[in-house]
Amino acid sequence: MLKRKIETLLADWKQSANKKPLVIKGIRQCGKTYIVQKFARENYENVVYMNFILEPDKKSAFTGNIDVNTIILNLSALIPGSRFIAGKTCIILDEIQECKEARTALKSFHMDGRFDVIATGSLLGVRGYGNSAKAKGGEGPDSVPVGYETVVNMYPLDFEEFLWANGISEAVIDSVKSCFEHETPVPVGVHKVMMELLYRYVIVGGLPEVVNCFLDTKNIELIYKTQRHLIAGYEEDMVKYADDADKPRIRECFESIPKQLAKENKKFQYAAVKKGGRSSLYLGSLQWLEDAGIVKRCYNTQITQLPLAGNAIEECFKVYTTDIGILVAMLDYGTQADILQGNLLGYKGAIFENLVADFLVKSGQALYYFHKDSGLELDFLVRYKGECVILEVKAKTGKAKSVATVLKNKQVYHVGKAIKLGQYNVGREGDILTLPLYMGFLIEDKLTDTMIPDIDWGAVEDYKER
Repeated sequence: MLKRKIETLLADWKQSANKKPLVIKGIRQCGKTYIVQKFARENYENVVYMNFILEPDKKSAFTGNIDVNTIILNLSALIPGSRFIAGKTCIILDEIQECKEARTALKSFHMDGRFDVIATGSLLGVRGYGNSAKAKGGEGPDSVPVGYETVVNMYPLDFEEFLWANGISEAVIDSVKSCFEHETPVPVGVHKVMMELLYRYVIVGGLPEVVNCFLDTKNIELIYKTQRHLIAGYEEDMVKYADDADKPRIRECFESIPKQLAKENKKFQYAAVKKGGRSSLYLGSLQWLEDAGIVKRCYNTQITQLPLAGNAIEECFKVYTTDIGILVAMLDYGTQADILQGNLLGYKGAIFENLVADFLVKSGQALYYFHKDSGLELDFLVRYKGECVILEVKAKTGKAKSVATVLKNKQVYHVGKAIKLGQYNVGREGDILTLPLYMGFLIEDKLTDTMIPDIDWGAVEDYKER
């Protein structure tokens, strides 16, 4: 049984006052259904579950009037033995993107307040629940009960969850976090184990089925076959849910990602998807992949300043897979062994960059980088401790010339700090903090409890009198 961080979120949600129906969205096979059912069984006397893909007949419960009493009456007839007791029943609406009326009904459930409702959706964006969704048959944004639901993203296991799955204790993880926070080297034995687990995470990724295969077999061939099976499922979704004209383009975009990352300048190029390719042909296909949770765009910024989102160049971006295991499984069979044996040579940098993108995305961060035509390029820019900080990924120990240039010209770039991730222990080189690659999952800008100061109303009155 894999321990997941979202279990804490679910527990907090259940205890919250005036809770709204919870919508959990995320890439297929990231563990949504399992974790929600587990949580419901452990925390409610009664659980009413339906999957709108496997049980399309359940959609009829939400046709016509969608007041809660009518829905409950319909579900009681459709699900023999179901019990609906106020305050003690959890209703799970799995694959809710298949039933727009059920999504709309979340407003009724919130206003009624008798039952806790959790919905899950793998393709909420591509089925018409996102502003950019254009899938055939999409229901459109009108069916979203804005203000009456809480939407959270769920991802495959992140690196910390992978450590838990491999039996690494909280004490060991806390010691690594302490070394990160105090900038002290990780003990040699712990550092070696963490690096070995990091390489295993690179070839396995975080999709629960793949992680379980790894834990049960440690067999690279079986792990690869499991990954390819899941990727085939994603490709089936591309065929099933996309517009006919978009189907081949979505797959072409997806399959081009490894060669896009292999380029020296990793900016996504439509001509690399297919000769003659251009934005008008493929931008919608790329958006489909992002809405499905398979990829994430990393935007170039005009300047190295906060807010990063405000400075992003919309038409200039790189593309990474949201789970590192997906990228590695898209490469030639045998790449997994090459990674473990250190035989990747030039492509290692691309894999490690995607690994850091995996860390950032799974901690809820957007992706940004900086590139100028002069050749100056910074792998990632992040908000860290309230500042814009460079995040550089080095497959091998080496100088980061662009980082040095930016830090030497603070009056031009307004950046004073950098973090360099690589195959070494914790250290510092002036304004550059060097960290082992596995510490990448710890880089995030945590909100503090800083309070907004009260208004000085006396000063306002003094102004009025003047």
